[in-house]
Amino acid sequence: MEMADEQTPVNAEGPVKKKNRQRLLHRIQRISSFPSLPQTGRPRAHSSPYRTRDTLSCASLTGSMGAGVPYSSDSYFPPGAMASGYASASSSLSASPASDMTLLGGDDCLNVRKIGTPTSFPSNYAVQTVGLPPDIRTAIKTHIANPAIPKRDFKFWDHMPHEVRLYVFSFFLPMELVRASRVSKMFYNICFDGQLWTNFDASEFYRDIPAESLAKIIKTAGPFIKSLNLRGCVQVEHYKQAEVVFKSCKNLVDVSLEGCRNFHRTTLHGLVKANHKLTTLNLTGLASVTNISCRIIANSCPQLQMLNVSWCPHLDSRGIKAVVKRCPNLADLRAREVRGFDMIDVAAVLFRTNNLERLVLNGCADLTDSALKVMIHGENPEFDILSDIPIVPPRKWRHVDLSRCKHLTDRGVQALGHLTPNLEGLQLSGCTALTDAALTPIVASAPRLTHLELEDLTQLTNTFLSEHLAKAPCAPFLEHLSLSYCENLGDTGVLPLVKNCVQLKSIDLDNTRISDLVLAEAAYMVNKRSKLNTDPSARPRVGLHMVVYDCHNVTWTGVREVLFRNSYVKSSMVDDGTKYSYYPAEVISLKCFYGFQMTVDEHLKRVLRGDFAAAARLERRWADWMQANEEAGTTGAGHRRRRRRAREAQMLHADEEEGGVVHVGRRRARTIPSCTLM
Repeated sequence: MEMADEQTPVNAEGPVKKKNRQRLLHRIQRISSFPSLPQTGRPRAHSSPYRTRDTLSCASLTGSMGAGVPYSSDSYFPPGAMASGYASASSSLSASPASDMTLLGGDDCLNVRKIGTPTSFPSNYAVQTVGLPPDIRTAIKTHIANPAIPKRDFKFWDHMPHEVRLYVFSFFLPMELVRASRVSKMFYNICFDGQLWTNFDASEFYRDIPAESLAKIIKTAGPFIKSLNLRGCVQVEHYKQAEVVFKSCKNLVDVSLEGCRNFHRTTLHGLVKANHKLTTLNLTGLASVTNISCRIIANSCPQLQMLNVSWCPHLDSRGIKAVVKRCPNLADLRAREVRGFDMIDVAAVLFRTNNLERLVLNGCADLTDSALKVMIHGENPEFDILSDIPIVPPRKWRHVDLSRCKHLTDRGVQALGHLTPNLEGLQLSGCTALTDAALTPIVASAPRLTHLELEDLTQLTNTFLSEHLAKAPCAPFLEHLSLSYCENLGDTGVLPLVKNCVQLKSIDLDNTRISDLVLAEAAYMVNKRSKLNTDPSARPRVGLHMVVYDCHNVTWTGVREVLFRNSYVKSSMVDDGTKYSYYPAEVISLKCFYGFQMTVDEHLKRVLRGDFAAAARLERRWADWMQANEEAGTTGAGHRRRRRRAREAQMLHADEEEGGVVHVGRRRARTIPSCTLM
């Protein structure tokens, strides 16, 4: 075509168009935009220059539409580029008015027209277009639309790092890991990777897995297991499964065999000898534990920090003596119902080590006052002349449990006073011989005391509570207090205690002589210490658990006071007229007389879900019912009217407990027991 243009004569008005050019232009205009043009031999483009998703159909052979129009981003060739076989662009764009370019040669570049985008042309302007080569126009469309072209599969797990795979599988439970291992070989290798089994706790699923599978898992992951919990697993009681445990596990740090009663003695000894890094060992209830077992533990586990040999029938304090003597890091010793703690030499070893932070001797009936004093004071200590306190290093004990040690009296328990400054928990339940004199020096010298259990101490008086415990340094920090079955305690001692112990979270007062005043004071204390809550969507939490059943002086009036405080929404108005509502942030969970308990539980359920209006309505109707019951029980004029009023109040209360639906009319099928006063 360039040769045809070169042969065209040029005059002053412009080039003269020949017939051959007109015929070519007429044919090009008749070509549709959608059919593909024949292959022109142009090589396949490696990348598409288009940046939009519109279908590109043809290239315009015209230049700019009007004068002064700059280069458009829709142009197929950038300025200054050469298009072989199509046109040649000038080296620079002229700012002069644009003129019609020649057919396949001109000073302007080829422009791209988009299908679907309306373009305005002058009325006297003829659009001249040509279709794009098929390798450019249909490359992307053919790749997407043709289903015969296979898609490349992205192997997700193959390209994922092994560390990420392990992190994903670490969220699976042991039973889920076993099930996932059946998916493929790759999943099998990941599921039984030792890094996922460093903490093996079979206490939650041992009922759902056979002994062979449990032994296989332990055998596969044994070298990687550091924490092994077989609490209650009867599968390992067979000697074959037990041998798998101690032969496979060589790096154990934490072991719990609680409840494996038929665990063989040789198997236990082999497990202890094969793991020298043990720090925690729980052998609760094992009949195979003897004094020889304790000596093997002392020789094989020098890093032991916690030992639990509670309820081991064939063990006495001499075996514990060997462990305490050879394990300098032992800080937690639990030996419930172990015999022989009346031996003075065992107590002397406990005094000399002075490393224990938790000492649990619950149910050790052989423990005597002299042995306990040797544990704390040592043998033949030197006393201070002024204070009459032994001059010995203070004990590091933080938690001491001496419950049900029936031979202990005031003389032995008093030794805890002034020598246990770090004491946080003290349990003396069941030591019926103790009086106020035994506990007074302890609470006065233990400022960190938070848990105190004095259940069934019938000789405690209100004076100890009001004059000593309520004024002790530990009173503002006391969180748990148990005074159950202390039959001499009443409002005189408990009221000052509840008022001063502002951090109480649990208090047991069943079978005592307290009255409704204690419940009202506790409700006021919890409401006062809780933060103001103005968000109606926020849910309250239980701040105090109270146990007051079998207290003859507690009536429905005190229970109603607790319910009222739990659902009370306080409203206040500021100077500018804005009204604020304050919702309870802490509530009381009450365990009371069984006749009231269903109403109390339903009320607490509504409060915890934020339905304070329904809770207040239930409290009012229950109170009306109880009041009507009291009035109906009196004699005199209006007896029938009071009984009818009680029946109506009972029906309203029952309807409220069923969901707040009030039934109109008489209901004969209702069988609800009436609440009686204690």
